[in-house]
Amino acid sequence: MPIRVWDYLPEYDNERKDLLDAVETVFRSGQLVLGASVRSFEAEFAAFHGARHAVGVDNGTNAIKLALQALGVGPGDEVITVSNTAAPTVVAIDAVGAVPVFVDVDPATYLMDTAQVEPAITDRTRCLLPVHLYGQCVPMEPLELLAERHGLAILEDCAQAHGARRHGRVAGSIGRAAAFSFYPTKVLGAYGDGGAVLTSDDEVARSLRRLRYYGMEEAYYVVETPGHNSRLDEVQAEILRRKLQRLDGYIDGRRAVAARYAEALAGTGLILPVTAEGNEHVYYLYVVRHPRREEIIEALAARDIQLNVSYRWPVHTMSGFAHLGAGPLPVTEELAGQIFSLPMYPSLPLHAQERVITALREVL
Repeated sequence: MPIRVWDYLPEYDNERKDLLDAVETVFRSGQLVLGASVRSFEAEFAAFHGARHAVGVDNGTNAIKLALQALGVGPGDEVITVSNTAAPTVVAIDAVGAVPVFVDVDPATYLMDTAQVEPAITDRTRCLLPVHLYGQCVPMEPLELLAERHGLAILEDCAQAHGARRHGRVAGSIGRAAAFSFYPTKVLGAYGDGGAVLTSDDEVARSLRRLRYYGMEEAYYVVETPGHNSRLDEVQAEILRRKLQRLDGYIDGRRAVAARYAEALAGTGLILPVTAEGNEHVYYLYVVRHPRREEIIEALAARDIQLNVSYRWPVHTMSGFAHLGAGPLPVTEELAGQIFSLPMYPSLPLHAQERVITALREVL
């Protein structure tokens, strides 16, 4: 049988009764848009992170976009981020008319190299946008100091780090706002698209609720500021409520797979993931590195084992962002030719893990 990088069907088999009950709950509620399930999920998600507010939106890209708008970032403003990320991080910056400014990443963790941020700050910089990549947090302490010194907002991109912690603080609780994606592959994934923004700033939260609802205050009356139709779906919210209760179990399952990989693949020549000091990794992806990447991917594909590359093309090298003239980013560009990820999800069967390990050891 083929082994996929990610597969939701084993989870669905385990949780089918509860998931279908979630759908039934919404369908019988009498309110299919911005109802009790969205309100309850927002309250529970905020409480999990120790935040005052969570605002559910339709996807992770719009979570970043609306968060930037609510923070007052707009045309001509600069946002400092990384190129070793999923393109939506940068697409959202561009969508508000702001200019992404890229810094390179740490060669060991692949996270934002925070030492490069201050030299990139100009009088047009309005926001720092660290990406908590692959399941662990960017070292936030230097960014907090810079934000305070220069009067900047911090927006955390937490799409890949649900439940990750740094020195005990959960990802999403550190910046002025934090954007989450609930795309199905995520550590906390919906059965479709979904997103949310966390904040403890009351005015930012009010702005977000207007922006996701055409610019209105939850009713068809007066547009205060032109907004969007970016509401979290009621069914997805109820599913996420149920799954939030199991988040710790999902993380434990991912860590168990990661520990098995780490033990079995030590000494093979693969560069294995490094967890930054003070971080608690949740292993959204298990990203390894090897100069013979393409050969390895091809060899495992021949054995019906799927590997993935995140990310083969850094954002600053994409034609859609050629006008920025960004770069060079030597670490990011070198990683792009060597990194790849192994199958990783909490319900990955033990026999599948063993097949992956055996195949990699033989090929290497």
